[in-house]
Amino acid sequence: MNKVYTSPASAVADIPDGATIMVGGFGVTGVPFNLIKALANKGSKNLTIISNSGGGRLPDLDLSLVMKNGQAKKLITTYPVYTDRFTAFEERFLKGEIEMEMVPQGTFAERIRAGGAGIPAFYTPTGSGTKLAEGKEVRIFHGKPHVLEHSLRADFALIRAHKADILGNLVYHRAARNFNPVMATAAEITIVEVAEIVDAGQLDPEAVVTPAIYVDRIVIGEKHEIRFD
Repeated sequence: MNKVYTSPASAVADIPDGATIMVGGFGVTGVPFNLIKALANKGSKNLTIISNSGGGRLPDLDLSLVMKNGQAKKLITTYPVYTDRFTAFEERFLKGEIEMEMVPQGTFAERIRAGGAGIPAFYTPTGSGTKLAEGKEVRIFHGKPHVLEHSLRADFALIRAHKADILGNLVYHRAARNFNPVMATAAEITIVEVAEIVDAGQLDPEAVVTPAIYVDRIVIGEKHEIRFD
């Protein structure tokens, strides 16, 4: 099966309305900017987005593009807003145009990992006794209350890696690993944006973090010069 696509637009062309999509990255690191732009241009509606942030640090490149378009109906996230700027997501949320599910960051990562591992739910002490635990089952383990959290899976994952081979094995660059590897395991279709694609056998096996079995589509993304305000 040929996993290499000619453009980000072709890689996301079949994402339908109502899809659940995981989007990798932390801040501006490891974010699949080209795939996000392609998704915004495609215009799929009523999306559930699972991402560490709803965008806003680089509003011309990140998930702000999807939020501005009103494409998302729900955001499952750990870091929804910035203190130094008013984001497209925040504007939509305050108008009641998008639903938000806040998740502690460690729980967020574990819910995705559990989804990839086929674990339907787990208990964690994180969030116990706070608003984040309201409406959730709580049990006592070792004398402490633990909150039941359900795993997360998606129809599609849009992630960023540094390099891929044509089979789909992935190598990441330093902190750009963040949520990308776990998201690759927890989606029905994983779409990867990379800086370089090489032939099979050219990656150091010891450097491969995500094996090809988790990857469905690969595309080379345009390099962006990132500048902060």
